[in-house]
Parts: sequence; C-alpha cells; structure tokens
Amino acid sequence: MKGFLLVVGLVLVLTPSVFCWSKEGHMMTCKIAQDLLEPVADEAVRNLLPDYAKGDLSALCVWADQIRHWYKYRWTSSLHFIDTPDKACSFVYSRDCHDPKGQKDMCVAGAISNFTTQLLHYKHGTSDRRYNLTEALLFLSHFMGDVHQPMHVGFTSDEGGNTIQLHWYRHKSNLHHVWDREIILTALKDYYNNDVDTFQKDLVNNYTAGAWSDDVSTWRNCNDLLSCPTRYATESINLACKWGYDGISDGDTLSEEYFESRFPIVAKRIAQGGVRLAMFLNHIFGEHNSDIVAPT
Repeated sequence: MKGFLLVVGLVLVLTPSVFCWSKEGHMMTCKIAQDLLEPVADEAVRNLLPDYAKGDLSALCVWADQIRHWYKYRWTSSLHFIDTPDKACSFVYSRDCHDPKGQKDMCVAGAISNFTTQLLHYKHGTSDRRYNLTEALLFLSHFMGDVHQPMHVGFTSDEGGNTIQLHWYRHKSNLHHVWDREIILTALKDYYNNDVDTFQKDLVNNYTAGAWSDDVSTWRNCNDLLSCPTRYATESINLACKWGYDGISDGDTLSEEYFESRFPIVAKRIAQGGVRLAMFLNHIFGEHNSDIVAPT
C-alpha cells in the first residue's frame, strides 16, 4: 500500500492533464458526494485515502485520468467511456461495453460495477490481495463523474466528439472538449469569478431548495446498485444526442447560444454524479447494503 501511495503522489506532480470532465468538474462531484456521506461511510473513505489527502476525496478525484497512460494502468484507458453505434442514441451493455479487442465489461459502466464489488471487501471484512481498495475508491469516484458526462457515452466513429473539430468562441477545440472543460471553465469565468466553491454551492442550492429539488429523490432511486450504471450511461447518450451532437458539424463556431442552453445540462450532471456517488458509498460502507451481492 505504501508503494501505491508514493506512486499517487508522484503522478499528481508529473503527469499532464488529459481530456476529461475538467479537474473542477470532478472535484465538485466528489465534494458534493463527501458532504452527503453518512458517518460510517465518511470514516471508511477517510481511512482509505492516503494521509496527504487530509481526508479530502476531491483531492484525488482526477487521479484515474492522470495515470491512465502509465504502463501499469494502460489497461484502464477504455474504462473512461463508452462507444455506441453511430446515431443509435442508445446504450446496450452487452453490445457496447467492451474494449477495442472485444474484452467484455471494459467500459465506464462496467468499471463502476466492478470497483463497487471490490469495495464490498472493506465492508464485509474479507481479505483479498487481488484488490487495492484505495485504488478502487479512487476509480469509482472518478468513473461516477465520467459516466455523467454525456459525451463520454458517444458515437464510435467520432470518438465521443473528439474528432469533431470546431471553435469555442475564438479558440480551437472539439466537441468532446467543449463538454469536458469549455462549458465549465466559461461558467466559472462568467458567473463565478473563477471560484469553484461558489459554483459548487450553487449546485447544492439547486438540488436542496432550487430547480432540481423536486427531482433529486429520483436521482437516488436504484434497486440494484450494480446495474444502475447502465441507467446513468443511457441518460448520457440520450443527452449527447439531444444536446451534444444535435445540429453540430465540423468547423462550427460555438458561443453564447450553445453555452447558455447547454450549461444547465452540464451543471445538473455534475450534481447528479455527486449525489449518486454518495448513495453508492453510503450503501457500500453503511449499514444498509443488503441489496448488494456480497463478493465471493
């Protein structure tokens, strides 16, 4: 474990960022989740985090992106997304959850279920040297953010919008990057004076007493924790088709109209990811996980 923790520390310093839900997006998802943890779950999370994280899950929520191209973790690259048939606008687990070599369960929905199962070893007191539960926590927390980014469940031919080249206002970008980072960074600059904490408080206000408060209870609905990632991925491809791809072509310039209409979608998905991550962790580590199949 100590060797792993040292690697994490080095990675945070040495590895450049890659396209993902922006650092700020992942951090807000994890902060929302940790604030919603029950005491038993919060204690378990803090026990699994390395000391230098100081009990803050959000400090390591981008770790999975930072190590994905390292040789040891290269196998995790396909876990960050799902490629679906072009214009099908649907996700079918048996059809879509595999890596380019055809290995099954290698997608973000499969990863969430897999690392959830691994983390149950903590609650059930089992010892299995195959699993590093700190890694499992960091992967689960990151992938819960990824599955809620609509363009992480995109079309195969354009790699989730990565090959659709366009301009975001005056600078070059691509459609995937717009949803990963550009909308979030523009909102931070235009609405929040680049203050992530204020942005996060706005999200919390929206689901506690604002526009989403009537719907937030449905976000937590999950009869089978291990199959719920399929639902979240289905939501994302539906949003990608309706709000991401619709009307977009190579060479377009996107600006105020696109930003103002899509920002509410991005904000809600960040909040949903946080609420649902908390629900997962409370079930995994809490007193009420009888609905989850225990590891064997």
